[in-house]
Amino acid sequence: MKNGPNIAYLANLIGDPARANMLTELIDGRALTAAELAGVAGVTPQTASSHLSKLVDGGLLQHRKQGRRRYFALADDEVAAVLEGLLSLAAGTGGARVRTGPKDAQLRQARVCYHHLAGVAGVRLYQSLLDQNLILENGEAVSMTPMGQQFLTDFGIDVPALTQARAPMCRACLDWSERRSHLAGSVGRALLSRIEALGWVVRTDVPRVIRFTAAGQAQFEQTFPVGSQIKH
Repeated sequence: MKNGPNIAYLANLIGDPARANMLTELIDGRALTAAELAGVAGVTPQTASSHLSKLVDGGLLQHRKQGRRRYFALADDEVAAVLEGLLSLAAGTGGARVRTGPKDAQLRQARVCYHHLAGVAGVRLYQSLLDQNLILENGEAVSMTPMGQQFLTDFGIDVPALTQARAPMCRACLDWSERRSHLAGSVGRALLSRIEALGWVVRTDVPRVIRFTAAGQAQFEQTFPVGSQIKH
């Protein structure tokens, strides 16, 4: 296509294996140094610097300097959504990595996708909000209902603050491991932040992976029931 956005340019940026590894390492919203990302990509610091410059120039990464170090993070949640979609596509077309193990199982169960909850737990949360009529789907658009806004308030979330955020309040993000939607946007961020504040989950040593405590799992399932579990 001669006119319109240059998708080949972005595809080339993402398609390099070293850059792809860097991008997916940052999908949980963390900011990492060039040295850390060089280790992730398996390249020299000099090569990593070249890759990172291209990703910043391409609008996929942002960076900030703190002291003597520069930290790199995904540019925004739209980039994270594209990466999550590519992971889903790769998993569905035979492009998944051959090696599997405990880390993969943990990633499938509960993980962080650019500040919101993903994996089995994230899909359950999204489905529960739908089943309880707290969110509505209209094609690809997702919105909170008045009941949903009241639910958020009762759950301890400042709803007026969410309306002022730059990110959309609600956005469906296709989960790469479950092939169903989980909730992104400012509401998705706020829910994960609140779940963490309540102590229902803890971070692990594995990047992106979070683990529910026994009590937290019970509270999560009670707060976010699905199907026949919902009391009418």
